[in-house]
Amino acid sequence: MDEKLQALGRQLEGELYYDTTMRTLYATDASAYREMPQAVAVPKTTDDIRKLIAFARAEKTSLIPRTAGTSLAGQVVGKGIIVDVSKYFTGILELNVEERWVRVQPGVIRDDLNLFLKPKGLLFGPETSTANRAMIGGMVGNNSCGSNSVVYRSTREHLLEVKALLSDGSEATFGKLGLDEFHARCEDAGLEGEVYREIRRMLSNYDNQVGIRENFPKKSIERRNTGYALDLLLDTAPFTAGCPDFNFCTLMAGSEGTLAFLTEMKLDLSPLPPKETGLLCVHFMSIDESLRANLIALKYAPTASELIDHYILECTKDNIEQRKNRFFVQGDPGAILVIEFKRDNREEITAIAGKVEAEMRAAGLGYHFPLLFGADTGRIWSLRKAGLGLLSNLPGDDKAVPVIEDTAVDVQDLPAYIRDFNEILKKYGLYSVHYAHAGSGEIHLRPIINLKTVEGNKLFRTIAEEIAALVKKYQGSLSGEHGDGRLRGEFIPLMVGEKNYGLFKDLKRTWDPANIFNPGKIVDTPPMDTQLRYDPGQITPPFSTLFRFHGQDILQHAEQCNGSGDCRKTHLSGGTMCPSFMATRNEKDTTRARANILREFLTRSDKPNRYDHKAIYEVMDLCLSCKGCKSECPSNVDVAKLKAEFLQHYYDANGVPMRSRMIANFSLSARLGMIAPGVYNFFMKQDWVKRLVGFAPERSMPMLYKTTLRKWWGKRQRKSGGRKVYLFCDEFTNYNDVETGMKAVLLLEKLGYTVVIPEHVESGRTWLSKGLVREAKKIVDRNVRLLAPLVTADAPLVGIEPSAILTFRDEYPDLAADELLAGAKELAKNSFLIDDFLAREIQRGVIGADSFTKEKRQIVLHGHCQQKALSSVAGSVKVLSLPENYTVSVVPSGCCGMAGSFGYEQEHYGLSQQIGELVLLPAVRRQGEDVIIAAPGTSCRHQIKDGTGRKALHPVEVLYAALAI
Repeated sequence: MDEKLQALGRQLEGELYYDTTMRTLYATDASAYREMPQAVAVPKTTDDIRKLIAFARAEKTSLIPRTAGTSLAGQVVGKGIIVDVSKYFTGILELNVEERWVRVQPGVIRDDLNLFLKPKGLLFGPETSTANRAMIGGMVGNNSCGSNSVVYRSTREHLLEVKALLSDGSEATFGKLGLDEFHARCEDAGLEGEVYREIRRMLSNYDNQVGIRENFPKKSIERRNTGYALDLLLDTAPFTAGCPDFNFCTLMAGSEGTLAFLTEMKLDLSPLPPKETGLLCVHFMSIDESLRANLIALKYAPTASELIDHYILECTKDNIEQRKNRFFVQGDPGAILVIEFKRDNREEITAIAGKVEAEMRAAGLGYHFPLLFGADTGRIWSLRKAGLGLLSNLPGDDKAVPVIEDTAVDVQDLPAYIRDFNEILKKYGLYSVHYAHAGSGEIHLRPIINLKTVEGNKLFRTIAEEIAALVKKYQGSLSGEHGDGRLRGEFIPLMVGEKNYGLFKDLKRTWDPANIFNPGKIVDTPPMDTQLRYDPGQITPPFSTLFRFHGQDILQHAEQCNGSGDCRKTHLSGGTMCPSFMATRNEKDTTRARANILREFLTRSDKPNRYDHKAIYEVMDLCLSCKGCKSECPSNVDVAKLKAEFLQHYYDANGVPMRSRMIANFSLSARLGMIAPGVYNFFMKQDWVKRLVGFAPERSMPMLYKTTLRKWWGKRQRKSGGRKVYLFCDEFTNYNDVETGMKAVLLLEKLGYTVVIPEHVESGRTWLSKGLVREAKKIVDRNVRLLAPLVTADAPLVGIEPSAILTFRDEYPDLAADELLAGAKELAKNSFLIDDFLAREIQRGVIGADSFTKEKRQIVLHGHCQQKALSSVAGSVKVLSLPENYTVSVVPSGCCGMAGSFGYEQEHYGLSQQIGELVLLPAVRRQGEDVIIAAPGTSCRHQIKDGTGRKALHPVEVLYAALAI
């Protein structure tokens, strides 16, 4: 078969992979399932897809359409050829503003589409919690909706027309058909005519009509995705008088890629909603109380009513990003209902919220009713949307499992249904997380189960069976928005009856007689407890690591990645994670891929050193260690930490590359270079030297200054008398950015501080970045011994280079020896980026604007990626805004692309530039010569210089130049 795949690959304009690494990365999605595919195709053209269809038919294999791979029910897991359209099928093809529709390819991201539509006053309404990476093709396949479905309903209601390739390779367009047009299409030749004739035969049958109407979910349930939408097609003009025109798009939405391969979608658009948004965040003592209150909220036409339960709120306490978004929480609520109102002005929203509060209080429901506007609303929705990923943060192997999280019932039945649901769980000693779409009758429910155990696997099935029966009792839908997939397909006969299930099978056979499109979904689904990520009774060896993983081992930390794909967002969505994916758009370069490949080999390797696999090395290679994932991944999967730990063990087996050792030894090289800095600098400018070392000749190298910061500080007459500040003399400032260090000392002294550079060694950052963790650990212990006795809250440690000083806050508590751990934690608490220290002093009123110029200046700031992940750019903004006529704007950039040594390395130079060109470098080029470019990171300033020719300044340089004292 490899030869046949090889021949197929040569025929495609896109790519075809059948190596173990790529197959492994596509063996999972965001569900509990794992199955190795035969190959992975990344088609570039419709003709590529047609060739794949022909190959599948000839070789009796299958095609599994995939976009972002965020499916929760295993829709894109299978043993055939995964067809990933997310890279090339990303075109917005046509927009008609007057008629309010847009035509797109399946790989267009929902949020990116709305950024395109916003200037025209339009939007595509359905919104998923994954909207910044979820793609239209996937949303159609799953018939996705989201928190605003009480207004915009589901994707199905917005799908006007699709262009598709059928299983015989022919192309068809499906859209609205009048009665005569429908019957005319039934006379067409070929497969397209056959599917029309079959649906006419099926739905014209009176017994079938009765069976569908009696056994499908209640019509009052908007979110019903169980099986194929025959009930909705029945309510069209050819079969029911007075109903809308027939449109096969109704069937395509929610069909999970099992009937045809969609290549284009025409979508109905909506006008932008009223500009003012208010969130009434009602606190309750219990889930039941919140669901009864939800019925009151719905009387007042909210645009959303979303539940966040106690377990989600607990998870937010330990999440770096979401901790900041808990500002509105009072006490310890059992549940919070976030009720959204969109109106033309705040007064109208305030009046409605007042009525809701009055009626709830009269009914004895709720104890705290904060109403929030403006930027605060985004923070609350961020908290709510992070729910899925946050659930992966539960320590150990017990996880909130996606088994029955997608059930939907009539909203009036919801309180009773949830009470019955929890009684079932109670029988088994289980509890569940409750969150999401209360306003639509769909609460996401996830019991806590350990799927690695035999008992956990049994519970997985038992709970699924019992809840399916409960949903049927309420005439609900087992799938409300996430689809059937591998998880729920087995229960479709129970949900709609055997006869209707037989109609589904007939439908599938007509559309796809060779069974090439995503088999095993909706019909003929294998048992839901097969092909799971974890084998029952799975045993892995204990993992000895240099880093602490705090209550878990390295495998469990990698397993926190549940596949939700937050790392697949583009640069248009903002944030840092994941810079290499933003540039390449390859799944291999996602944070998710890196966690998956490590999990795979730590779980299944037969080597004594389970890290000793070239495949892990190759997938980890383009991780820039930016730390974006540590804060932006809702599961806080720290891939930079995983990469460093992996590299150390990989080097143990394979040796350390010369360049890696040289970069890690930067301090020693610089110290030797200072014997004759002019000679060192001369050689570092030579292209042949760069090539010899493995650096890109196009990249300029950092030059040594004529002296070191520590020597300059030791020789000068120092001022004293004010509050003591210990300045960490990091390796980059000490040798390269010495003038920046000088200005930092002079600035602090001018502002009344006594600056002391204590005895210490380098930060260890270069060693960590190259995976030489044992050496870094020695440096950590040495610095903790030297600095912990000195540094206090009153005499903090302040640093200039973010990557160096933030090592104290991030890696030091993970690496320090046990006897030094308490000291490392105290040191971490009292170590600050100089921007953050000065911002705190401004906040305290110690430093004021009167010390600075009143000249007008405009500043554009690019924040360092580790600063954004572990602290924030707020300190830099506050510092730069201190002179009263200085205005600061922040470039909405992620990583600059340099990432320490990454951007110097010959094989990474091109990608480094690609990343810089996403946002940062174009933004800098747009600035006038009078605009100050500021960047705290030394690598960032270097990238700006090489990429634009502009000199960027550290914020302390800007502030020093602005001094008026």
